Amino acid sequence: MADKWNRTALLVIDMQNDFVEEGSPMLVKGGKAIIPNVIKVIEIARQRGILIVWVVREHDPLGRDVELFRRHLYAAGTVGPTTKGSVGAELVDGLIIREGDYKLVKTRFSAFFSTHLHSFLQGVGINSLVITGLQTPNCIRQTVFDAVALDYQPVTVLVDATAAATPDIHVANIFDMKNIGVATPTLQEWSDSGA
Repeated sequence: MADKWNRTALLVIDMQNDFVEEGSPMLVKGGKAIIPNVIKVIEIARQRGILIVWVVREHDPLGRDVELFRRHLYAAGTVGPTTKGSVGAELVDGLIIREGDYKLVKTRFSAFFSTHLHSFLQGVGINSLVITGLQTPNCIRQTVFDAVALDYQPVTVLVDATAAATPDIHVANIFDMKNIGVATPTLQEWSDSGA
């Protein structure tokens, strides 16, 4: 069993203030509700010796590395969402990067797109991923589809430790991911099964 967990990584995606705090232009309405479950997932992962990878967005203050459709949020004189060094880019309260964890910065939806995530995971012998965080139709889905295309197996998305703007959007995207072979247990099912 220990060998299994040595080859598994937990990706905690975009659990940052700008995605969960009221008033943010990037607010994911279901984000705040999953924080306790994300904390629990991290506790279980630490107990099992699972590598924790904190996947975060951090952008240039001028928005030069942001998708074109979001550049207007980085107008002169304003601090755009998840700007490097801003409070909005920090992890939400209760989530702490510890020694031995790994932090990966991305500027697009997928944690694999234009990052070194795949080579890092290969280098440490990871072949199985567990996914938690925000938001289901964007960063979660894009990362999961890329993980499947790169032959990670199994890829597991914890349905009650991920969220979207609405429950309907969340359920529809979970359904699509399940249809490509992704495991979609609840936190309790994942914890109890040891899967």
